[in-house]
Amino acid sequence: MNRWALSMGVSPREPLANVSKLAAAAESHGFEALWYIDFQLGMKDVYSAMNLAATATSAMHIGPSVTNLVTRHPTVTANAMTALDELTDGRAMLGLGAGWSAVYGAGGQPSKVGDISEGIDELRLLFTGDEQDLYGNRTQLKTARRQIPIYLAVSQPGMLRLCGQKADGAILMGAADPEFCRWQLDYIYEGLDKAGRDRSEVLVDLVVTMSCREDEEEALNDVRAWATSQAATFAVWKSMPAAWEKYRPEFARAESEYHLVDHLSLHAEHKQIVSDEFVRSVAIAGNEETCIARLRELVALDIDRVTFALLSGGRMDRMEQIATRIIPAVSAA
Repeated sequence: MNRWALSMGVSPREPLANVSKLAAAAESHGFEALWYIDFQLGMKDVYSAMNLAATATSAMHIGPSVTNLVTRHPTVTANAMTALDELTDGRAMLGLGAGWSAVYGAGGQPSKVGDISEGIDELRLLFTGDEQDLYGNRTQLKTARRQIPIYLAVSQPGMLRLCGQKADGAILMGAADPEFCRWQLDYIYEGLDKAGRDRSEVLVDLVVTMSCREDEEEALNDVRAWATSQAATFAVWKSMPAAWEKYRPEFARAESEYHLVDHLSLHAEHKQIVSDEFVRSVAIAGNEETCIARLRELVALDIDRVTFALLSGGRMDRMEQIATRIIPAVSAA
């Protein structure tokens, strides 16, 4: 495995002009894909960001990671994605999920697995560009150019199976832990088997958050907000790897105390909820030697690409460190 991507949001304090600079730098460093967070209350508009990135690059694939079916109707998403696909000359990719921060922030509820399955079908029909019987009408997406690949943000069994059955790619969320990832991959395999599909039909993109610093405590604090956001989403899980059951009290506490207004903020007070042990399991934090060793374990798994969730604060420096020091050392192994 030697395929790498980045994920980031555009914070309210960050000028949109920075998007083009970061995207161009990411492409120059050899990253093959760039995902943008869709959170309408805590980040600047995802489509504005993606369109700016599109005009600043010539090779990278670009998409939302992730959008949802609640705050954006499939017809709206499909039309916006065809515009992005035109700007990128066929490099658009659509990341779709049940919804969490964006949906709760709008007073909605995340989509069920069945809703997501229907949404995928609807998007596929819209991308044909042909007239379809949808939404009680004869519906046609006039701007459709091709079938834009649909990735599912997946972490729990139902969505993992659905991904194996229907999606073009998996945005594998949850943990930077080999045991956890193997547990998740098995459910994707189940979905593939049920649909009679080959493993090669789904691109598995593992999302990891990493902080490489000589001071381990600083590195842990750097990724703690991300870890807390993950813990808050785990609270509703009915099943998880046996080794993770011990963290359930932390998940419940994170769910009750997490503040969406500070989603992924490095300055959020709620980030102190989770233990160091959990932070080390869900994210990669430590000096370069530690981070490289952890990544080597992950790239040995049956995954196709690793996406680094690029934390705010010195993003150019973080990107350069990953591209020039971390990735070469992992790839050399």
